Amino acid sequence: MTSLPIMIDAAFDSGNIEVLAIDGTCARLAIRKDNLSDFYQWFHFRVAGARGRELELKITGLNASAYPDGWTDYRAVVSEDREYWGRAETAFDTHEDGGTLTIRYRPQGDLAWFAYFTPFSWERHQDLVAQTALADGVEHRVLGHSLDGRSIDCLEMGEGPRQVWLMARQHPGESMAEWWMEGALDRLTDPADPVARKLRRLCRFHVVPNANPDGSVRGHLRTNAAGANLNREWESPTAERSPEVLAIRSAMDANGAEFVMDVHGDEAIPAVFLAGYEGIPSWSEARQAGFDRYAAILQRRTPDFQTRLGYAVASPGKANMTMATNQLAERFGAVTMTLEMPFKDNIDLPCAAQGWSGERSAQMGRDCLGALLEWLES
Repeated sequence: MTSLPIMIDAAFDSGNIEVLAIDGTCARLAIRKDNLSDFYQWFHFRVAGARGRELELKITGLNASAYPDGWTDYRAVVSEDREYWGRAETAFDTHEDGGTLTIRYRPQGDLAWFAYFTPFSWERHQDLVAQTALADGVEHRVLGHSLDGRSIDCLEMGEGPRQVWLMARQHPGESMAEWWMEGALDRLTDPADPVARKLRRLCRFHVVPNANPDGSVRGHLRTNAAGANLNREWESPTAERSPEVLAIRSAMDANGAEFVMDVHGDEAIPAVFLAGYEGIPSWSEARQAGFDRYAAILQRRTPDFQTRLGYAVASPGKANMTMATNQLAERFGAVTMTLEMPFKDNIDLPCAAQGWSGERSAQMGRDCLGALLEWLES
């Protein structure tokens, strides 16, 4: 039995891999591009017939992937029960077969799942929405529908005057963003949590846990069903190309926004960091102070966040106004920010077993809310 070749498939929610060849326990693989797009980096597949056998899985052609710098010092996530996701032995060789990521792992059972990051399934999204909507004081509404007909869910709570928007997964392969949402919503709906109680007294929360459901289910890295990068659609969204953004922005126009956090993951930088709205036409030192104060509070409250590593700051007047953080800061005069979490590990606080994980992403969601309360009150 053990001499039979392994079997690999990805025909499931968020699955993505192409099998080029299998020889015993060795496989040569490639990542499928996002539909109508050249983006590719997300993978998620299952290996069967692997009990006690040393697997060698080679994902090829990665020098042309969306973020080739993301493969250096990266380790694939692996699970045998789809609950606990650890990290597998992984190496990247830029000179092998157009750039090859080699994953080695010996499963205890017959099955093992491998992914770019811990998946957050559409089914788990449905559970998150259902459970949160049942909590006291929570209202659910559908802001619109995706091109494939999936709902853009929004969970609303709080009776305060300050309008706070939290959204995640504009880029569907950044699944850590919805893990963040799970932690944030868990805290916001905890009747025994004094931070949540005070926040709901001060604010009206509008929470969009998954802004790109089609890309999430299709196994995309960065785009929706039409191949649109939603975080480049905020200046002029259309029903034909980016109905997800159009629905969310229209709801923001109707309700207003004072504080917006757009949650993402970064392929290359091994740290948690924030990106702001420097470079927008209405930028001023006074407006920047609100962003800087939040970043300082979050850094003090959790060692998982830092301000040393991050993106280059845009020059005056040079902000990309198609991006959510910049467009919404200009449109509403809001304090807006993009939170980035790593696909790799947190270089300042590494975890050999899991690297950066869904669990740590959820904790970051809780910590960000604690920082928000302090920011509002200070």
